[in-house]
Amino acid sequence: MKQTDLTSAYGLIHLPAKVTLAAVEKPDGGYNLITLEWFMRTSIQPPMFAISIGHSRYSHECLLESRYFNLIFPSVEMKPLCAMAGSSSGRDTDKLDLGKVDFLPGKLHKLPVPKDAVAVFECEVTSQVRSGDHTIFVGEVRYSWANPDRTLLVYS
Repeated sequence: MKQTDLTSAYGLIHLPAKVTLAAVEKPDGGYNLITLEWFMRTSIQPPMFAISIGHSRYSHECLLESRYFNLIFPSVEMKPLCAMAGSSSGRDTDKLDLGKVDFLPGKLHKLPVPKDAVAVFECEVTSQVRSGDHTIFVGEVRYSWANPDRTLLVYS
């Protein structure tokens, strides 16, 4: 073991990685998708997840306006959507339309539930904390969806 810089140490543990998508409501109507790697389950009872979003991201602005998000665990088939959602801004792009996402409206605020996802958790933001250049949004799971016929996307 030797001391090193953060980038070198993080490079050793970064992969394999799970990614998720979050669906949020745009302030002017419609929905946005953001690709996330920083997320975690934070409570069993009540069930809760936390997501971390950079202050400069459009989805950050969206979550400050509408306090709901769907945490989407993508299938292998959704890899192109994850790449597109992580490399374009919802300020300029309708990612659901561009990605030809087949979805049904969720029960909580009608946020999209992609039919190809492995699992989707509809969450209501209950708290948030500033963490450097990101905000951690903690959401209580209100509804859960599962698709056992799909394989979870993992980057290696």
